[in-house]
Amino acid sequence: MDPELVTRHREHLLRDGYTVIENAFDAATRDALIEGLLRLEREGEAGYARTTFEGMQTVRVYNLLARGEVFRQVPLNPAALAVAEAVLDPELLLSSLSAITLGPGQPAQPMHEDTQQIPLPRPHPPIAVNAMWALSPFTEDNGATRIVPASHLAAEPPVYGGAYETRAATMPAGSIMLFDSQLWHAGGANRTDERRFAISCYYCAGWLRQQENLQLGLPRETVQTFPRRLQELCGYSVYRGQYGHIDNRDPIELLGQPRRRSMVWEASDRRQQARPA
Repeated sequence: MDPELVTRHREHLLRDGYTVIENAFDAATRDALIEGLLRLEREGEAGYARTTFEGMQTVRVYNLLARGEVFRQVPLNPAALAVAEAVLDPELLLSSLSAITLGPGQPAQPMHEDTQQIPLPRPHPPIAVNAMWALSPFTEDNGATRIVPASHLAAEPPVYGGAYETRAATMPAGSIMLFDSQLWHAGGANRTDERRFAISCYYCAGWLRQQENLQLGLPRETVQTFPRRLQELCGYSVYRGQYGHIDNRDPIELLGQPRRRSMVWEASDRRQQARPA
């Protein structure tokens, strides 16, 4: 993505709490992802959720990277990843990758924000960004995410399930909406007779614990087949040369990859040695 466009999306997200990238992926990608989700249902790996928050008429599939090669492209989408890196930093992590397929008759989700469990005073700098992939058009009638613009700047989170004036984040299929995890939002009600397909690609700061434990949830032999950048996003990396190390080594080496940066202590020694005597 053009750097100026990345900057505009970043500024929009920081101001309003969200931004929408249209034409972020093509129809062939959309069809392949939908077919991948339908395959999981046919094979019995996916079914309706069991809680009202997740949606009793909604098919939720977690840990998608373990469920098919087709899903690997999602966290690496150049446009979404560039904006997320600009909002957080280039050492961000993939926090979770899940599918959200709203069935006909699914009621609206309770209003919430995604980091209410993290004990930080609000508002705070962005610590996580959700990239919502519209595999179907997001409309007023089929359950487009309801949002409260600029609510990421509020001093308190919403009352869980409270009634608020919201806006439907409508967008055509092929779009990706990125939003600050503090933004008040909720899945809308699906009042149509068709399903609404979406994938939630959740990025977090490199120092924050991931929602999904990808190091345990993904077999190492599977991760070894990933592109290096995806391996790093899954946690085979070291934040700022310190956080996440194993015996003072970059965990990327466990996958047979060479490390590309020094650990923080090594870098400190080099700076000390470079100082004039």
